[in-house]
Amino acid sequence: MAKRPFKLAITVLVVLAAFMAGFQNLSLNEPRFSLNDYQVEEGFKLSLIASEPLLNAPVSMDFDNKGRMWVVEMIGYMPNLEGIGEEEPNGRIVILEDRNKDGVADQAKIFLDKLVLPRGLAHVYGGLLYVDGPKLWFVEIVNDKPGKKTLVDPVYAEGGNVEHSSNGLMMNVDNWIYNANYNFRYQRRNGKWIKEPTTDRGQWGVTHDNFGRLYYNNNSTNLQGDFVLPNKVIQNKYFKPLAAEHQRLGNNRVYPIHQTSVNRGYQPGVLDEKGLLKDVTAACGPLVYRGGAFPEAYNLNAFVCVPEANLIKRNVLEFKPFQTSARQAVPNKEFIASTDEGFRPVNLFVGPDGAMYVVDMHRGIIQHKAYISQYLTEQLANKKLDTLQHAGRILKVTSTTAKATPVPDLSKATTKDLVTLLSSPNGWLRDRSQQLLIQRKDLTIVNQLITLAKGKNEFLTAIHALYVLDGLNALTFERLNNIIAESKQPETIAHAVGLLERFATKERVASMKAIADNLTAQNNETIDLYLAASLTGWLNLSDATFMPILSAIEKKYATQRVVQEAITSALDGKEEQYLASMNPSDLLKNSLTNTIGKRQRKEMNSIYVVEKNEVDNRTRGLKLFRTICATCHGADGKGIQDLAPPLKGSEYIDGSMKRLAAIILHGVSGPIHVDGKLYQLNNEMPALLNNKDISDQDIADIIRFTQNAFAKQGKGISNNDVKKMRDKKPAGSGVFTEKQLLETDFEN
Repeated sequence: MAKRPFKLAITVLVVLAAFMAGFQNLSLNEPRFSLNDYQVEEGFKLSLIASEPLLNAPVSMDFDNKGRMWVVEMIGYMPNLEGIGEEEPNGRIVILEDRNKDGVADQAKIFLDKLVLPRGLAHVYGGLLYVDGPKLWFVEIVNDKPGKKTLVDPVYAEGGNVEHSSNGLMMNVDNWIYNANYNFRYQRRNGKWIKEPTTDRGQWGVTHDNFGRLYYNNNSTNLQGDFVLPNKVIQNKYFKPLAAEHQRLGNNRVYPIHQTSVNRGYQPGVLDEKGLLKDVTAACGPLVYRGGAFPEAYNLNAFVCVPEANLIKRNVLEFKPFQTSARQAVPNKEFIASTDEGFRPVNLFVGPDGAMYVVDMHRGIIQHKAYISQYLTEQLANKKLDTLQHAGRILKVTSTTAKATPVPDLSKATTKDLVTLLSSPNGWLRDRSQQLLIQRKDLTIVNQLITLAKGKNEFLTAIHALYVLDGLNALTFERLNNIIAESKQPETIAHAVGLLERFATKERVASMKAIADNLTAQNNETIDLYLAASLTGWLNLSDATFMPILSAIEKKYATQRVVQEAITSALDGKEEQYLASMNPSDLLKNSLTNTIGKRQRKEMNSIYVVEKNEVDNRTRGLKLFRTICATCHGADGKGIQDLAPPLKGSEYIDGSMKRLAAIILHGVSGPIHVDGKLYQLNNEMPALLNNKDISDQDIADIIRFTQNAFAKQGKGISNNDVKKMRDKKPAGSGVFTEKQLLETDFEN
């Protein structure tokens, strides 16, 4: 193996392989870990708790009720610089165990293997939800073995690039499972899986705060978030909110401590004068910290993985009823930064002990072939970073001032224990206790939960109690009314009002009006927002009763776009009636008018139309290139002897895009010079002109891929330009010769 140009902080001493109970068990002496290559914010400690060979390309994880780590290994991702072999079924889900209880994993049991590019998992409903290829599965767990499997969604991760396919699988406080990069959410109710539309969020990783708002990001955006709870402003299928969701939080500036190889490092403005990355280009895996084991100033901070710069950012969040904002925690400095270019944090999680866990894919290549530039390919090859494969780390971040907290075994917890844990400062314990209480179906705790739901707690215990009642099917209109009347916590009331909508009947209209009047009289921004967002069902029963309530809220917040969007969402199908009778402000009037137009044109919000992710142009181009072109030019573009010349360094790749399109459409024959070398070709390059299965879009996508992968400086081409080149037929045989390629004016 080629010598690596950076330090490896871990030495593996012994690897043993054994087979027990149908699993492959890997054991090793505990690794040694040095912090010499890492800078960690003062007051915190970074420790290694798992590494290769127990792990190989980890991308996500979850904890079971015993506190053990279950890790997803995406082993097939970019196994080489050409990305050849990524569809191999070599992905796994492993259970890491710490047998001597010293805090370091010393055994890995394979729970599932032969998976294709697995990307997520979640312990829910007593089993495991996970991704295999495009499919989303739920499997029962029987003595650490897979039991009965249920196909939840056959198109979950279908389409798109491996870096742009659905992932996340996070159970939120509202008992719904949310994702990154997919416009559906999931829930199992009465033994049946439910799939319904939600807002499409982010690219890789999703997290939530105590209230239940969602946060995510994409490669070039440090942090994004919704200002409102999920699915509260999308009730109107012909309206798409622009202010309430998908908001950029904070800035994208990063502060690495060394030069790193990034995909567009050759472009002006990507690197600073010292060669350091300026803004995120591969941000992912956000986490709103809710562990309760860090100092108070870190509670509800948003941490973000920046693997291309070998660091983790910390953002301080500020919450207001209609807006959340973020700022860099420490000026010009990151929470964790490393000089180890193999440090690739891709996901962050809070554990049962309140610590923050870092999933470090620990590899050289983190850019997919469809997007990797020739510049980065050469950088990785020169540094021999492409040789860093088959590694992986789980790191643990703890506060140096906090006492060590033992990992609880919730599988042995009593119902009383779980109810108590709903008030824990550790959000992981609250979330999991909520789900376990629902699974136990113990109705003897209903009155206790109602009492908790009326209380006030800094960790929003009341909301957890409310959704345990929801999961137990123990909510009634009367109980919710009672909780709303006695609660002093606006966040609880916001959730409760939303849950009331399912009980909307004509007989309850008067009671609901009384509830709404009492709530609006409180003049609380949070309560008013969610009351407005939760009136759709009631408006359908009596618009004469509830439109004036909406109008009063609208007038109170006439310039608040988030509130106006909530009202537009609530007025599903009643926009014209509201315009005619309620004299709305200009902001709402414009919103309703636009929505009416979309309804007339039948232009739905895309989340109600799109069923699966679309394949992006460059990924399509990669697939077409490998199918049509790589047979002769090679997957690496270096050409194949006697078949085709190389593409890297070719003046036909670096020159006119229209000429390149003409070559692909009409073909080439005879000897040809490429980069100063003569190639005597035995065969003509086949023309795609008459192939009815290849469109102008396909040709443009192939060219876009070649420009990204092989050109010195990428250029674009339009479908219309490709279409024009169909008429640039060469004289004679209809196939271009080198002489014709050089003499033809393709630009006019």
